[in-house]
Amino acid sequence: MSLPRRRFISASAAAAGWLASAPFGFLSALPRVTAADVQAKPLLFAPEVEPLVRLLEETPRERAVEQIVARIKSGTSYQEILSALLLAGVRNIQPRPIGFKFHAVLVINSAHLASIASPEQDRWLPILWAVDQFKSSQAADVREGNWTLAPVDESAVPASHRAKAALIAAMDQWDESAADSAIAGYARTAGAHDIFDTLCRYGMRDFRELGHKAIYLANSYRTLDVIGWRHAEPVLRSLVYAQLDRVGEKQNPSKADLPADRPYRRNLERLKEIRAGWLDGKADSDATRQMLHALRQRSANDASAKAVELLNKGAAVNSLYDAFFTAAAELVMRAPGISSLHAVTFTNALRYMFDHCRDEETRKLIVLQNAAFIPLYRSRTAAGEKVEIDEFEPGHLEASGRNGIEEIFTTLSSDKLLAARKALAYLKSGSDPKPILDAGRRLVFLKGRDSHDYKFSSAVLEDFHGIATPWRDRFLAGNVFLFRGARESDTDLAQRIRSALG
Repeated sequence: MSLPRRRFISASAAAAGWLASAPFGFLSALPRVTAADVQAKPLLFAPEVEPLVRLLEETPRERAVEQIVARIKSGTSYQEILSALLLAGVRNIQPRPIGFKFHAVLVINSAHLASIASPEQDRWLPILWAVDQFKSSQAADVREGNWTLAPVDESAVPASHRAKAALIAAMDQWDESAADSAIAGYARTAGAHDIFDTLCRYGMRDFRELGHKAIYLANSYRTLDVIGWRHAEPVLRSLVYAQLDRVGEKQNPSKADLPADRPYRRNLERLKEIRAGWLDGKADSDATRQMLHALRQRSANDASAKAVELLNKGAAVNSLYDAFFTAAAELVMRAPGISSLHAVTFTNALRYMFDHCRDEETRKLIVLQNAAFIPLYRSRTAAGEKVEIDEFEPGHLEASGRNGIEEIFTTLSSDKLLAARKALAYLKSGSDPKPILDAGRRLVFLKGRDSHDYKFSSAVLEDFHGIATPWRDRFLAGNVFLFRGARESDTDLAQRIRSALG
């Protein structure tokens, strides 16, 4: 062995001894810090729900539905299952991007709506589907870095009298850490309606995330209405974190002029143009038609201006919403896909926001933002059918009653436009719409393979009832394009749920 090598070994041994001993010997008096200790600790929930959340988190996907069915059979309530689903989702799934894997959270309210609108024997189906969807998204989150909602920094939580102002300042500046501590303080001390009014503006202020910021706001609040406001804080923290997503933009939107933010800034200026008494407008089908034409042909800026013009001429907000819903359905007919689908679910969310917000200025903004966003969705859809929803004609429906419903959904598997025409014929004949709504919902239970099946169908089937005749018939017929056809195969999950419930 050469001298340099001997010296190296000797020096290395000395170094090893030094590393192992004296300088830090005093630390031996302290408890050891294990690898588990240095991991970020997840937020813990209330004792009555934490065990069920843990069951959802820790049960393998292939056994999760069966485990939850066993809990249901032993007495666990619908509300408890829904609570655990939402809380497991917000703790384990990063709301960025707000779509994709995070649909496991977004879809919970849609599954709930599908459940309560279903025949009694079907009501567990969408909830158990949501259990499986959570497990799928949880696995995706683990693959992408295993994000977990951490406890809030208690030292930064503002006092009750400062929490609202602190949240508004943080949201306006797109400051994530300040917003997180502020919403925690706000959630602990303010009422649900006050917080909702504040968050409405941030749910609709930008076109990033394809409208999911508003969709998450509406759906999270609707689920909290069912499971109880005591669970609000972690949900609102997740929501605020989602609303501040810049989608990779390095510039702070508060200090830049970015396309996604322009409609909101322009519409803030337009608020003063809307007449006093704007909520006293009258139903006006011609105003609906004018608004529809603007949404079909004009820019986001022009569409908002048209909404102001029609409100000032005395048109009711509902007449404008008939146009928003119908225009979204027309996009579905022209280019059935992700962008057109979200035009429908975004409008559903903003209608909910309009109906539940108490602040008049914010309600004006909701209408103008909805008008602006439909053309933005239109700009993202590929060219397809040149159909105009207010002009397309009903088709020939050979059967009637239940057989007619079967004919519509069987045709849907091979010819979407013809199925839409047949659906319009059924609805215009004066037939009860409930059977077609029930059939569409049941086919989603059996054949739905994606969160969007639930989100979309629940939005359409809910909004149908609030749209004026004859627009609602065209709205439903147009949206048939994205329902499931009768000839599609049932999912393996549907079979698993049947077996578990049997």
